Amino acid sequence: MMGLASFLTLFCLILLSYIAYFTQPKAWWAEWLAATEKPETSQVEQRLEASTDVFWTAPDVLAVEDSAQRAQLLYGKDLVAHTAQYFGPGGSIEANKTNGLNCQNCHLEAGTKVFGNNYSRVAATYPKVRARSGQLEDVYKRINDCFERSLNGTALAKESPEMQAMAAYIQFLGKDVPKGEKPPGSGFKDLAFLNRPLDPVHGRAVYVEKCLSCHQVDGQGLQDAQGIYTYPPLWGPLSYNDGAGLYRMSNFAKYVKWNMPLGINHDDPELTDEEAWDVAAWVNTQPRPKKDLSGDWPDISKKPFDHPFGPYADGFSEADHKLGPFGPIRAKLESMAKTAP
Repeated sequence: MMGLASFLTLFCLILLSYIAYFTQPKAWWAEWLAATEKPETSQVEQRLEASTDVFWTAPDVLAVEDSAQRAQLLYGKDLVAHTAQYFGPGGSIEANKTNGLNCQNCHLEAGTKVFGNNYSRVAATYPKVRARSGQLEDVYKRINDCFERSLNGTALAKESPEMQAMAAYIQFLGKDVPKGEKPPGSGFKDLAFLNRPLDPVHGRAVYVEKCLSCHQVDGQGLQDAQGIYTYPPLWGPLSYNDGAGLYRMSNFAKYVKWNMPLGINHDDPELTDEEAWDVAAWVNTQPRPKKDLSGDWPDISKKPFDHPFGPYADGFSEADHKLGPFGPIRAKLESMAKTAP
């Protein structure tokens, strides 16, 4: 039998060990928590931050307090969204001034969609010298370029209420963008080049599978009972002409990659890169109106890699500039730019 003294001694040793274990190691316990729970929380926060990119957001027209300014901006927005109702066949202001497309067929959601060819950069960029014309251009010239190319129509008078309203609205959207800056979400997301020429035959198959239900078997789109396009024609006499921005393969491919079929978002695209490039090749090798481009690109060394009309300074052919592969052409143009006087 253990004596009372021995028992008490053993009990005290156990008690002291217990106290030492649950009190003294408190520091390492806290350190362990800090090394496990806190970093894990931090990693979660980092992942959330990485998945929540901050993009440009259009200012709210309805928040404008001045009633006259607000009315003009709303009119400008409606002109962008429903251009055909004012200037298309049967237009209320001037019929047949355009082909019946709307500005927002190219500049989605009235020019406010992230990576949907929005207007966020216009106020910060214009006036500027454009290589295509070789001239200093203002926002009015830029709008009329769209009327004459994408809408295959005629220019608006600068002093007209419609031009003034559209210019005011477009510049209002970018009013908070510092001069010369490119806000996140402007234009289109980049799209990697293919290491081969574009394939219009494959593009036709993509069109049949992914585009035909809206734009129809002949590419002529769908009209409502009033003759307004619900889905615009992608080629033919009432589509954009060969001077439009979307006639460049890269612009069309990026546009459909990040925005089509209608309703998809840039962070969840439906088309593969190859599908986007090849359907661009199919659509842009179909017949469409011609524009007089004789005044375009006065400095031919500044022609883009996918401008399909010569002459060129880079040594590549029209076929190369039309269907690629585009990587070698862009590399040559970049090399030329570095050595230019």
